[in-house]
Amino acid sequence: MTSEKLELAVKQLEARLQEKPKNKPLKKAIRTLRKDFLPRLQKYEAHEEVLGNRNSYSKIDKDATFMRMKEDHMRNGQLKPGYNVQMGTENQFILGYSVHQRPADTRCLIPHLEKVKSQLGKLPSTVIADAGYGGEENYDYLERNETEAIVKYSTYHREKSKGWQKDISKIDNWTYDAEQDTWTCAAGQTLVFRRVSKEKTDSGYETEYRHYRSASCEGCPLKPQCTKAQGNREVKVSLNYLRLKNQAREKLRSEEGYKLAVRRMIEPEPVFV
Repeated sequence: MTSEKLELAVKQLEARLQEKPKNKPLKKAIRTLRKDFLPRLQKYEAHEEVLGNRNSYSKIDKDATFMRMKEDHMRNGQLKPGYNVQMGTENQFILGYSVHQRPADTRCLIPHLEKVKSQLGKLPSTVIADAGYGGEENYDYLERNETEAIVKYSTYHREKSKGWQKDISKIDNWTYDAEQDTWTCAAGQTLVFRRVSKEKTDSGYETEYRHYRSASCEGCPLKPQCTKAQGNREVKVSLNYLRLKNQAREKLRSEEGYKLAVRRMIEPEPVFV
């Protein structure tokens, strides 16, 4: 129900009231719609128009989005209106910058690179970024544009820990059979393919997930360590993301990739300061 449709409905009720002017319930309904419901709906629509695809904005600066700022010297992490500034550098020379209304860096990489591309005429041959930018959509974009991705993903450093490598609940520690399209868990159970589902991001990027399920987890001594869910173990996997993540991991762990990743730590930070 939009405010235009509600306005039309109210006018129809008012026309009916002209025919029956003594109808008190109808009078009350029209008054409530005119003085309460309609103004509120118009107010909500105005908010939504300003918001766009954001979830907040500042009343004093409607272009600003509320973001969780880094802790200050008193260790107070605060929610404040702000902007997300992205910057690309080479030898501490600024190649391009962009300003975004989204707090998450992940969704800012592609718009930032598109702006850089429009200004320079092409994308850099290699993009180096920290774990805040790792994700299927970004990896896929870089691959399609033939740009080498030295980009960490959120679990990159945790994967190196013994705790992670011994965690049997994670499919990273399972075996995948590409020919049979099955997964084998730590207990030797085979999880077979069940169905495909698709999800879209706010930007319209579509991820395809394949769902797998074990035949039976009943009586498995490892189940308490594997899952807290009732019934048989099920997993949802994007094989494309696994492939892209494996590529990123190999590059990051190579000698050249490691040097570039270390260089990123000192490359853009002084420029921001």
